[in-house]
Amino acid sequence: MVSVRCIDEWIPLSDGCRLAARIWLPEELDEPVPALLEYLPYRLRDWTAARDLERHPLYAAAGYGSVRVDMRGSGNSDGVLHDEYLPREQEDAVEAIRWLASRDWCSGAVGMFGISWGGFNSLQVAARRPPELKAIVTVCSTDDRYGDDVHYIGGCVMGLDMPAWAATMFAFNARPPDPAVVGERWRELWLERLEQNRPFAEHWLAHQRRDAYWRQGSVCEDFGAIEAAVYAVGGFADPYRNAVLRLLEGLSAPRKGLIGPWPHRYPDQPYGPGPQIDFVGETLRWWDHWLKGANTGIMDEPMLRVWMQDSVPPRTHYRTRPGRWVAEERWPSPRLTTRRLALGRGTLGSGAARATLSHRGPQTLGLDGGRFFPIGNASDLPPDQRVDDALSLCFDSEPLDAPLEILGFPEAVLRVAADRPRALVAVRLCDVDATGASTLVTRGLLNLTHRESHAEPSPLEPGRAVTVRVRMSAVAHSFAAGRRIRLAVSSTYWPWAWPSPEPVTLSLDTGQSFLELPVRPPSDADSNLRPLGDRDDAASDPGGEGQRVVRRDVATGRVELLVDPGYGADALSFADGWQYAEHARDEYAIVEGDPLSAEARSFWTISLGREGWRVRVETRSALRCDAGSFALENELEAFEGEERVFSRTWAARIPRDLV
Repeated sequence: MVSVRCIDEWIPLSDGCRLAARIWLPEELDEPVPALLEYLPYRLRDWTAARDLERHPLYAAAGYGSVRVDMRGSGNSDGVLHDEYLPREQEDAVEAIRWLASRDWCSGAVGMFGISWGGFNSLQVAARRPPELKAIVTVCSTDDRYGDDVHYIGGCVMGLDMPAWAATMFAFNARPPDPAVVGERWRELWLERLEQNRPFAEHWLAHQRRDAYWRQGSVCEDFGAIEAAVYAVGGFADPYRNAVLRLLEGLSAPRKGLIGPWPHRYPDQPYGPGPQIDFVGETLRWWDHWLKGANTGIMDEPMLRVWMQDSVPPRTHYRTRPGRWVAEERWPSPRLTTRRLALGRGTLGSGAARATLSHRGPQTLGLDGGRFFPIGNASDLPPDQRVDDALSLCFDSEPLDAPLEILGFPEAVLRVAADRPRALVAVRLCDVDATGASTLVTRGLLNLTHRESHAEPSPLEPGRAVTVRVRMSAVAHSFAAGRRIRLAVSSTYWPWAWPSPEPVTLSLDTGQSFLELPVRPPSDADSNLRPLGDRDDAASDPGGEGQRVVRRDVATGRVELLVDPGYGADALSFADGWQYAEHARDEYAIVEGDPLSAEARSFWTISLGREGWRVRVETRSALRCDAGSFALENELEAFEGEERVFSRTWAARIPRDLV
């Protein structure tokens, strides 16, 4: 094993701001090496410190300068973080890449990688074409900030995660730098962050349509802008797998795709569903090819590899997900065919009589939807869907006489009418066993006012039927022989989708409604795929974090979903005496029959410091609504020791825009 050294440095930017960087290098350098950059707002000295140690030293030992940078306004870096994915963030990254390429230890070639936010900005920075950036690895990310992120899906406001993620960043942005690193400036920097902190949800709800705000940073707007090689990675337990297939289809740059059974984690981290793989080894083949010119053979292999998931009983956590690796030489694959199944009176098959079915979704339908981005906790994944199924319009196939495998984006083609000008539709594809247990396979949402355009929505004419397509998230799934395929349709899906302002009765015409499945035939080549270093025993059993509890008041009809997000930073201690602790709680409540009672609340407490110096921030965030507007309220208190040094409340009322 090559010895590795770690150094902390400042990256100077052209406007005088400094970014905090941690760099791992081979102890002895015979010649310059390429640089790998991971660029995040999550504090390299505490919040991601353990994760950073899982891969950066390994890259350094393999002959790279592996670099973790806290972006402007986070950790010990200067400045304030004003929102996600701003042009300033991308411009800073381009400067950081140029600075890295100019170091004596660097060969001039740079790669960029990251998961979630780091995967997003890897794509966004690649679209700016810094000449030093030769290749990226983007994990659990999206190419479409409006249509496929925590804010909106299908034009529906994401009640589950838009307010919760905004509350998370509201608390995160209030954390101070470390006085031992930045010196006496720490208080000035901290107060600047506190004073300029603004709840991100105020930005997000101010843009309820797909406008220029969302197009900025959405690389799907111009795939041709990316020239660096792209390795796109996702997991079927994570919502951000869709971008892998879109990037393979849209990019002209060299590209590969990999989708496993994983949650919102790197594919080698010990969190189910597994199996985990040797992801560092896989990415080193990628980096060696593009940054060192080595013949690793990685570009001779199929463009897309995915984990074909077998039918399983419904559970909120899987240590491993049964299945097998399959591959396609290119994407879209010419081998796939579309199977169209007609909706009947509760049936799904080759033909169906015409009928009009009526559905009025309960406001509590959707509580069994699971977490938006599971991270491997015990209660993250959707449980048995029978409760939500019983409240929906369901269409079941006959038991399959042979396995049926699908790969891609299932779609529901629905002929529907609503009795209100604003309405939504949720569709769920489920795998039903002989006992009736229903496992969620994939799902999709559509705000029906967005049926023709996310940029220019239009109200529905009550009672007038329209034909809509509802695309579900990408999936690879093998329905076992004897299973039934179920399509569940509903006009509510709380708290994933913020409810329409009035209860909605949806009418569905079965004679003109269909389920379209992307069917993949088996391939003998699948048995000859190169191993990825699968580690069947790598996934750990879930811990107690991340609890989800439903509480129902039978007298009032009020139902609450209480969530501990369980990010894993409950209590962290470091060798230099630094300590970090956080506690969070998300709450979602609604009263049956009253969509205007919907509310999402989040509470955060973060404490950090060392002996003789400690600070604490406490935040409370809430999103509520009436028929005409959304109401946001955020409170922040900051303490040095037990002295409160800052207190402020932010309140905003934002008109509803056809949602």
